[in-house]
Amino acid sequence: MRSADPESYDGRRRWQALGVGLVAAFMTLLDISIVNVALPSLDRALNASPADLQWVLSGYALTFGLVLVPAGRFGDAHGRRNTFVFGVALFTVTSTMAGLAQSPTWLVAARLLQGAAAGLVNPQVTGMIQQLFQGPERARPFGLLGATIGISTAIGPLLGGILIAAGGPEHGWRWVFFVNVPVGVIAVILGWRLIPHRPVGQTVRRRADPVGVLLLGVGVTLVLLPLVQREQWHGPVKWLLLPAGLITLVGFTLWERRYARQGPPLFDVGLFRVQSYALGALIALTYFGGFTAIFFTFTLYLQTGLGYSALVAGLAITPFALGSAVASAVGGRIVNRFGRPLVATGLLAVVVGLGLVALAIEVAPHPPVPWVTAAPLLLAGIGSGLVIAPNQTLTLSEVPVPQAGSGAGMLQTGQRIGSAAGIAAVGAVFFSIVGSGDDWSKAFERSLMVSAGIIVLALLTALVDIVRHRRHA
Repeated sequence: MRSADPESYDGRRRWQALGVGLVAAFMTLLDISIVNVALPSLDRALNASPADLQWVLSGYALTFGLVLVPAGRFGDAHGRRNTFVFGVALFTVTSTMAGLAQSPTWLVAARLLQGAAAGLVNPQVTGMIQQLFQGPERARPFGLLGATIGISTAIGPLLGGILIAAGGPEHGWRWVFFVNVPVGVIAVILGWRLIPHRPVGQTVRRRADPVGVLLLGVGVTLVLLPLVQREQWHGPVKWLLLPAGLITLVGFTLWERRYARQGPPLFDVGLFRVQSYALGALIALTYFGGFTAIFFTFTLYLQTGLGYSALVAGLAITPFALGSAVASAVGGRIVNRFGRPLVATGLLAVVVGLGLVALAIEVAPHPPVPWVTAAPLLLAGIGSGLVIAPNQTLTLSEVPVPQAGSGAGMLQTGQRIGSAAGIAAVGAVFFSIVGSGDDWSKAFERSLMVSAGIIVLALLTALVDIVRHRRHA
């Protein structure tokens, strides 16, 4: 089978390669949210404990976040095709393992490996955009990637609900994993044919940085573990892992600065001196902290609190997904014209949309919730589409191509940490209100306000960047 070299890429071929990458990214990101609606049927089928269910969700996110930066750096140094193909193949195999699971332990192990495979794939997609597209022309592919991120996160519950309804309450949850298999096989074949094998313009092989990998892995694990296990690990002792993780990440930063004197490090911490990268990464961290938690609490509210089916719960989030899809495609095209103010506008629209969702439930709590929240969620989705893709374009715009994979990996690691922290904070508010005996509507309204408050922090960061640009101008 003949593979592609970077020099042979014409306009059509690079878009084909991007298409394969976006399909794989969609598949891996979808598995973050699609499993939420499968938990009740999965619980009944495998007799899983609450701790098992928590690890089915959080284990995927944990290993996903751990692998991102090392995988991005490996793709930068050795070419993206082999890493991408291996990651997709592993994701396909582990999806099959998850679908065939006969016990909770089996399923949790498969999800841990599946998350690691997703972490291998995603930095290659972003790095490929940096490699195959130059300057302002990157805006459109980044727009498509942003649409992929937004749609996959929002549409997961809908697709999960459809698969569970089609497969039945006993085995429908298995199809949530099996659906990845045919897509993965096709992506492996096309990825091998279309994605560049060699890094462009780079012939020097990089030395390994095992200490950097270890420090980053330990630091991210210590930060994420108490967040993803907040409901299962009782008592305040678990929160001591957070400062330990932050100290380890400081040690990682110091080590990488020292290692950079000898050769290319795992991650060039000097990228954080590039203000567009530093502020964009902070926006991504805080936005995903508020954005991801919305679907977690909304799904619980609709299914457990109000008794809707998994399919209806998924349909309720569809307006957000549609708005995000359209706005991401548009935002990717116009981001070079408007810059960071476009991101700030999107963030403001999300905050307003979430406020209107809470108001709709407060004013009209008894009519079918999916109807009264549709328009506000559409507005929030449009705002989200103007945030994710444009912010990613602006954040990575000044990152050198040889560091594109590791830079994108660190950006996505921040998104995973933000998502875990946001779900922990918002979930704590949600469950505390439900546990105190108040109704589910009040719990969801309060959790929405917390999500909106976190997103306001992202908005303030965007405003700082806008002011900085105007002063320079």
